[in-house]
Amino acid sequence: MSDSAANQNVLYGGQFLIKDPDVENTFIPEEFNEEQLMVKQMTEDFMKNTFEPVREKVEKMEDGVTVNLLHEAAALGLLGTHMPASYGGTELDTNTNTLINEILGSASSWIVSYAAHTGIGMLPILYFGTEEQKSKYLPRLISGELKAAYCLTEPGSGSDALAAKTRADLSEDGKYYILNGQKMWITNAGFADVFIVFAQIDGNKFTGFIVERNTEGITLGAEEAKMGIKGSSTRQVFFENVKVPVDNLLGEAGKGHKIAFNVLNIGRFKLAVLCMGGSKEVVSMSTRYANERVQFKQPIANFGAIKYKLAEMATKLFTLESSVYRVSDQMEDLKNKLQSQGESYSVAINQAAEEYAIECSVLKVFGSEVLDYVVDENVQIHGGIGFSEEFGAARAYRDARINRIFEGTNEINRLLIVDMLLKRALQGKIDLVGPAWEVQKELASMPAFETLEGQFAQEHKAVKDFKKIILMVAGAAVKMQMDGKLNLEQEQELLMNVADLIIDAYAAESLLLRVEKLQVTGKAKLDMKVYEAMLSTFINDATHRMVKNGTDALCAFADGDLLKTLLMGLKRYSKYPPVNVKEKRRIIADALIAHNEWCF
Repeated sequence: MSDSAANQNVLYGGQFLIKDPDVENTFIPEEFNEEQLMVKQMTEDFMKNTFEPVREKVEKMEDGVTVNLLHEAAALGLLGTHMPASYGGTELDTNTNTLINEILGSASSWIVSYAAHTGIGMLPILYFGTEEQKSKYLPRLISGELKAAYCLTEPGSGSDALAAKTRADLSEDGKYYILNGQKMWITNAGFADVFIVFAQIDGNKFTGFIVERNTEGITLGAEEAKMGIKGSSTRQVFFENVKVPVDNLLGEAGKGHKIAFNVLNIGRFKLAVLCMGGSKEVVSMSTRYANERVQFKQPIANFGAIKYKLAEMATKLFTLESSVYRVSDQMEDLKNKLQSQGESYSVAINQAAEEYAIECSVLKVFGSEVLDYVVDENVQIHGGIGFSEEFGAARAYRDARINRIFEGTNEINRLLIVDMLLKRALQGKIDLVGPAWEVQKELASMPAFETLEGQFAQEHKAVKDFKKIILMVAGAAVKMQMDGKLNLEQEQELLMNVADLIIDAYAAESLLLRVEKLQVTGKAKLDMKVYEAMLSTFINDATHRMVKNGTDALCAFADGDLLKTLLMGLKRYSKYPPVNVKEKRRIIADALIAHNEWCF
């Protein structure tokens, strides 16, 4: 999107619920420019020529292989594409960085090491470090001379990060903080040179520190025996009277939560991107096997049960991709806008990720659950071979499971989606009251006869109705709380129902925007009937999920005449016309089968 277009019609974080986006200004991956495609090719070459030959060695944790791959990536500039040029980075745009991470997303365990280094290892210094800290560490992290790790989780603090017990006490001479404590599940711990460590100053001021590995008093536990991502280094880190120079305090004392939470925003987005990239490889794996495996004298790809699986994989993944690049471009536009107003690159990218924190949580949940679906059905398509460790299906299945836990569990993220949305409404950043009241007034009136015109008129109406369902359900729940009849903090099941409504609405709208733009621009790679089949299938199924989640949510807090009225409203807003999803899925699956790989 151009800067002028962005300034004219920018939707800020969470506003998708109350405003309609502009198709013209929606970015879709079919619009990558020549420079971006060159970066894509370079990254694909790295995967093919550098990573693939040593993939098995990475999985076996052979000495030096993962670190050497980081050096090889650094030589191509891949460790600093999101870093300022002043420190040796290349400051590539957000969409290009998203594309890079998508391609690297199929790198099994190595991508965990790469993501920890370039993300939670480097970004805290970029976002919150002093100029001296940035100049000292970022160039060496970008070049691969130093490798980074992030030390937050402890035996007694996971999702509740602020419950950390690791202490930091100022030395008598005032030159050092003395760290004592234990961290666990630390990615890259086995080879990292720099740790981002969170500790409680005086036992009650949660604070970040930059700690160098060679500092006396740091010891490591053994490598963890994990279910998946076996090729990544994961160890406990122990701190015993570790002297950290006061100059290595990161950000402000007592404000470590700002570092942890801000880094998680972009981390959640990147995790969705990596899940998307991994899913594409697995869909290709499924398709190739379905074409090769012969049963009853024909390829199993011919069977309707297999076509259902392939089509469902493709539809979910294409919808995820549409959602990911929608958010990616919004962050890029806001970053550019902030920089044009005088903000630094680091401040701009941090604020852009913070602005779209709701969307990042939506994508984290959606992306990790799409990947889970894809790897599960991949094993099923492979049958007995899929259960064997000799083939890639089993490894992909095991590796995928961690993503619903990484970067805040999916349960935590579902709660955050609703919490952040309501907080922004209370702060006056998003007007939910007005639109919710309009829905209530509409429910009190007779349904108007609508003449729907245009190829995607039914889909546009369905998406608008999805948003009305959310406003109706959430609005009624909030009113119950204001009347003292409900405490939303104690109603996690209800909040997760609402979060799932939001996720489906955002995904459906993103898919609609992309399909409509493909129609308008003529940039579709395949016949438009394939994309239209995806759209109608997804919205059909999403409509049923909206009814289920909406009903469960309403029944959780309403009863009597109020419940009857709200359930009638739910029925009113869930009237997408019936779809022959069998036929639609066969159209989608046949496209995959014909190309023998991900082709959308």
